[in-house]
Amino acid sequence: MIIVRLIIESFIFAYNSLVVNRLRTFLSLLGITIGIFCIISVFTIIDSLERTIRDSMSKLGSNVIYVQKWPWAPPPGETEYPWWKYLNRPDPKLSETQEILRRSGLSQYAVFNYGFNRTVKVGSSKAENTEIIGASSGLIETWSLKIANGRPLTEDEFNSGTNFAMLGSDIGEQLFPGISPVGKSVKIEGFTIYIVGVFEKMGNDVFGTSMDKRVLMPVKFAARMVDPRLESGQSIIVKGKADIPALRLSEELEGIMRSIRRIKPSAENDFALNEVSLISGRLDSLFKVFDIAGWIIGGFAILVGGFGIANIMFVSVKERTKIIGLQKALGAKSKFILLEFLFEASVLSLIGGIIGLLIIYILTFVVSKSYDFNLVLTLGNIVTGLLISVVIGLIAGVVPARSAAHLDPVTAMNAV
Repeated sequence: MIIVRLIIESFIFAYNSLVVNRLRTFLSLLGITIGIFCIISVFTIIDSLERTIRDSMSKLGSNVIYVQKWPWAPPPGETEYPWWKYLNRPDPKLSETQEILRRSGLSQYAVFNYGFNRTVKVGSSKAENTEIIGASSGLIETWSLKIANGRPLTEDEFNSGTNFAMLGSDIGEQLFPGISPVGKSVKIEGFTIYIVGVFEKMGNDVFGTSMDKRVLMPVKFAARMVDPRLESGQSIIVKGKADIPALRLSEELEGIMRSIRRIKPSAENDFALNEVSLISGRLDSLFKVFDIAGWIIGGFAILVGGFGIANIMFVSVKERTKIIGLQKALGAKSKFILLEFLFEASVLSLIGGIIGLLIIYILTFVVSKSYDFNLVLTLGNIVTGLLISVVIGLIAGVVPARSAAHLDPVTAMNAV
């Protein structure tokens, strides 16, 4: 009961301090508010970005490897990207994809794909600079793409190179507003292409697997429009069988590709095997740097806010000196006085932290509604912000609380 009464009285004293000295309190709490805002806003942005990237990585799968000309990162142990070594490498080919499927015992899918931009037309409507993806069979399963309307392209349609295609949701809505594109046709480079299905809307994807603004067609038909050898970005996407570790799959693919290209044992690979784990570790290090930056940015503001809280508490001790003396004369222990002022300092600091969190919440709501980026203030960040506020309040209130607790009752009651 004593502790409950102590907490209630501390809230009352903190509230009175806020009401009676509005300007002083506002200026003092501003530092805490800005500090919490800086730290938690940085954490919120980092967490939201990390969650988006992790979600994209999970869509790719843990056992998916990209056979490409260019590696995604510098060689292990190096910081410089030696692009000149990769410039003259050959691009992956459809024939190599077929060889991988024939020789590999660990892969479930091997998909050749490349992209190019063209205008897609329907009557007087058109979608300019649309990315066309030409792929062999298996891309839909490898990227775990979902169908919103119609059906997926079949393996026979991929292999025969028919003039069938699938539209991304955004392209479908743009060219066929209010109606289903399935069964309709579009024109690309003078070719007539019939639509068999529409992909489910995915939103932006940092790894480029979103099909919202793309058209998917068999690679053999796409090659009639644009020769794959004239485009960059060709890749072979290999997905391993269930429970096959990426390391085993990578080792097998390396041996197969070296055999296909007849690379001498002493020669370096003229291809790159890119996988999600290559960038996962680098992302962890990058996010740690951002976390440290958030603490540094907000730390200075919180330091200033801590001095502001201490200032309020020193003034509060001076204004309530007679009351403190009376409390001690009536038997209140120094420990009770100490805890009373520590609680009050924590409450004041907590109020500043809550204001900072409210500002962040409003901004996350506005950003999420205005832009195609889901910014979320997580429960973990809210708890972190509140804990920081309380700790700063306790630290800032220690010295004023100790000075109040050690006041002599007689001297305090006779203070002017």
